[in-house]
Parts: sequence; structure tokens; C-alpha cells
Amino acid sequence: MNINNIFKQYDKKNLTIGVLGSHSALEVCRGAKDEGFRTLVVTQIGRDRPYNYYFKSQNDLGCVDETLALEKFNEILVKKNQDFLRSKNVIFVPHRSFEVYLDSDYEAIENTFKIPMFGNRYMLKIEERSLGFNQYNLLEQAGIRYPKIFSDPREIDRLCLIKILEKERGFERAFFIVDSYEDYQKKIDEGLKQKIFTKMQLEQSVIEEFIIGVHVNFNFFYSPIYKRLELLGTDTRRQTNLEGFSKIPGFYHQELIKKTGIKYEEAGHIAVTVLESMLSQIYELGERFVTTAEKMFSPGVIGPFALQSIITPGPPKKDIVVVDVSPRVPGSPGITSTPYSGYLFGKPINVGRRIAIEIKEGLRSNKILTILT
Repeated sequence: MNINNIFKQYDKKNLTIGVLGSHSALEVCRGAKDEGFRTLVVTQIGRDRPYNYYFKSQNDLGCVDETLALEKFNEILVKKNQDFLRSKNVIFVPHRSFEVYLDSDYEAIENTFKIPMFGNRYMLKIEERSLGFNQYNLLEQAGIRYPKIFSDPREIDRLCLIKILEKERGFERAFFIVDSYEDYQKKIDEGLKQKIFTKMQLEQSVIEEFIIGVHVNFNFFYSPIYKRLELLGTDTRRQTNLEGFSKIPGFYHQELIKKTGIKYEEAGHIAVTVLESMLSQIYELGERFVTTAEKMFSPGVIGPFALQSIITPGPPKKDIVVVDVSPRVPGSPGITSTPYSGYLFGKPINVGRRIAIEIKEGLRSNKILTILT
């Protein structure tokens, strides 16, 4: 597949920024509109009303110019739908839901989806811990600390977080905490009995050291055009029903956990700032990631990525442990509520707008093909 040849056939004066209707679609569209691009959201019938009604472009309101409604999201791979997107001169912006609703079929994303994509489509697969070369390998190569991984549950000698996909919702992970092999066996047996996950999903699970500290996502943007790493914002997660437990007196916890279990489902994100004294350390992690990714997944990082991290206490000083990597648009539109993009640009810039700015500069400087794959 030669994306360059496809893009050369586009009408460069009438480009459209396209995105799947979930996750961060509205953020991508708002940013694109602010920079003068048309927008198109690929929706699934039954989930399209926010895009073709509530946020539809009307006069000076809204940010979605057009929608393509499909029976199922994965029909975006059908030839006639790709032909339609190309007829609209679409540059596509991927996010996590794009991967999930294509059943994490990275072969199709890399070779069948023949739409110019902003970002490095060949890096998306590192999110899948069960695949060969994944985010752990990249972090290892970059010299970035991440939690200890246990390949054998019999070796568990500390508090660990088990990450395993659910049976019913294959894109959600059924996290649970254990502190020994016996505890692991008990909770695995319970999960299989309740059909929360399957034996096949268990084989692909990850046993990860539980890191105690403060969860902060560092949302970066790397510009291949300017050769510059930017910290656009920082946030933390709101999760159910974990957050609810923190508001209940401790003596109720054990009984409630037995009855309901702890859920780490995403409910949203909130802004959180970091100490200015840590910025050098944070940027160093981002620079290491970018440098290593360029070696491992040419052309390397293009645009947004996030290092989801835990800040741990000293002594001798606070450290940062990266627990997850998002090699695409992060799922937190609220990061403009933190000041970092404003420090750089003089005003808050969300991820969607920063992508649109990069595309505009790519067109102006004739470097557009360096940011598309």
C-alpha cells in the first residue's frame, strides 16, 4: 500500500479530517474546524445522534460537518466506504476505539485501511501486550521504568495487578489485585466460574507489579516537522467502582469487595498538574520514548502520545513508573484545563487543534507526507 500515491491524488485545498465516532472524535473535529478544515465522523447506526444532531455544524455552532453511518464500525474497511472517504479527501485520525472496533486487527489497519492517516499506524499495535513486540519492549529499550512483569503466577511475591480482557466486552479489562499465588488461584477460579473471562483470555493476561503512588497521564505531542516534543497537558483517571470505595469507611471494604469486586472501568478524566521541578524528568521520559520509537518503528512517533504513569515517593526523590502507553490520541479531551500548552503557545491548545496545526504546517512547508502513513 502506497499512501503517498493515494494522497497525491487528493484535492489539497479541500481536505477533510476524519475520525471514528467514539473516544475523542469531537475533540478532533473541534480542533480541525478551528483551523479551517472540514470534518467527517464515521458513526455506527444507533450511536450517531451526537454527531449528526447535537454537535452538527450549523452556522457558528458545532464541529461535525458530515457523517458516514455504518451498521457496524468495522465496515469502514469495506471498499465502497474507503472509496467514499477518499472521495472526500479524508486524512484519518486514529484513537483507541478505532483499534477496538476493528477487533484489534492491526494487519487490516496497516494494510487494508487505505486512507492517509495522521500518525504512525505501525505503532498502534504496541498497545496489545499479548503481541510479540509490545510497549514493554519499547519501554525496556528506552530505559524507561515500568512495573515488574511476572510470567509465572507462582512467582508472585508482592501486590500485583492482573490485567485480563473481559469475555462480554473484549475491549474492557477485568483488573483485579492479588498478593500471592494462592490469592491468584482463588480469584482466577472465581472469574472463570462467573464467566467474567475465558481460559483463552487468561492465557493472554498480564501479571503486573502494583505500583503505589499518584496516577498521572503525560500527554505529549511530537512534531516531526519542527523536531519538537511538547507536553500538551496532564490528567488523571476517574474509574468505577474503585472511586466509590475511597469514599466508604475502611471497615466496610472487605465485605463490599467480596460482594461486588473492584472495577477499574473508565468513567472519565480530570485535570491534574505536576510539580514544576519534575518537568525535566517528565520531558526526559518523552524524549527517550520518541528516540527509541524512531529506531523500532520507522518513521517513529508522529503527533500525540501519552505515557500513563505513577509518581512514586522518595527517598531519594520521587520517581515515575510508566504503566501504560497510548501511541495515538489520548482519551482525555480535558487536558487543556492544565496550563502546559498555554505556557508554550500562549493559549490552551487541545490535541485535536494541535493535530490540525501540524497538518496545516505540513501543507505549507511541503512536508505533509512526513506526518502521514
